Amino acid sequence: MPPTEEHPVTPAPPRDDTRTLATVAHTAFFLLLGASLFRFLLRHPGEPRTPWIIALSITLALLYVLGPALGAAPTLRRLLWLGLVITTWVVLVVLAPSFAWCAVPLFFTALRTLPPRAAIVLVALLTTLVVIAQLQLAKSFDPNLLLAPPAVAALATAVFVHMERQAQAQRTLIDDLIRTRRELAATERREGTLAERQRLSMEIHDTLAQNLSSQQMLLQAADRTWDTDPATARAHVRTATGIAAHGLAEARRLVHDLAPPELADGAGLADALRSLEAGPHIEVRFHLEGTPAPLPDRVQSALLRIAQGALANVREHSGARTAALTLSFLGDQVVLDIADDGHGFAEPRTDAAERGHGLPAMRARVRQLGGTLTIESTPGEGTVLSAAIPLEPAP
Repeated sequence: MPPTEEHPVTPAPPRDDTRTLATVAHTAFFLLLGASLFRFLLRHPGEPRTPWIIALSITLALLYVLGPALGAAPTLRRLLWLGLVITTWVVLVVLAPSFAWCAVPLFFTALRTLPPRAAIVLVALLTTLVVIAQLQLAKSFDPNLLLAPPAVAALATAVFVHMERQAQAQRTLIDDLIRTRRELAATERREGTLAERQRLSMEIHDTLAQNLSSQQMLLQAADRTWDTDPATARAHVRTATGIAAHGLAEARRLVHDLAPPELADGAGLADALRSLEAGPHIEVRFHLEGTPAPLPDRVQSALLRIAQGALANVREHSGARTAALTLSFLGDQVVLDIADDGHGFAEPRTDAAERGHGLPAMRARVRQLGGTLTIESTPGEGTVLSAAIPLEPAP
């Protein structure tokens, strides 16, 4: 679960139509390769080159299967793989021109792997080889064989380029929306922080600061009159003591106001967790395990804040439909588990890899209480966040 405080710009996931196009291209390649091999075996049985054609066809199929495992990014391994595929296909076409139409799926492979200009040059070269191969197979000159391959290549290239531009425009729009949301969230946090600071400064000035100033004046007056008028000095000290008691009560009220409102009026942690929500489209379930034990206020506050932050992550990033909160009392420690059925992630989250303040803040809360925070996730199977805090043994 990524941080909730910041919303880092992440690349948009591959569009469904792009995956569909890739699947169609892969299927078409193997169908054309199989049909070309079958056609060759029917028309040229028993020729000396037949074993070579069969071996090259199998090699080309195996090389093509390795492509998806290398990804679509133009890495060195991906470029070497594309070179091997194209070379194997060219040798096949030289030995058996009937394999020329296997180039059509290779157009999409080249367009997905290479930069646009390099891909168009490669498509043009492949198309030229297809035209030459088709003219070799023809018994007489056919203008369709001269014009059809370039038309097919031009259509395939135009469709792919158009889809890539649409996908890029969509990714740019999503990035802009995420960046705008992040900026709005940061502005709201700043405004909320400033408003809270102003409120606290006014509270402190009107209560604690005034009380401390009064105490200082009374104690100074008592010090000046202690020898000459002990009764008046003692009265000043008693008055300062009363003001100090009132200031202590005000300080406790301020601390109480800073505590989570869900825990106000003596509400327990279990009731506070049971009342949490993650949004209108996510069902939140609460489970209590073990025998509940009294928890210090700071432990209850930390676990509640962790649950709220985790549910915010579930709502913003996981795509989950359900989330489960489990509060377990295990004798010497209390454990809070937050599990969701979202899409999860593959890379483990570490302190260095976590951006924003959500997860680092959770780790800091748990670390201050001597506990541990663990995150387990599997792509497609959701995420589990677990906060374990040790408890002091009961006297």
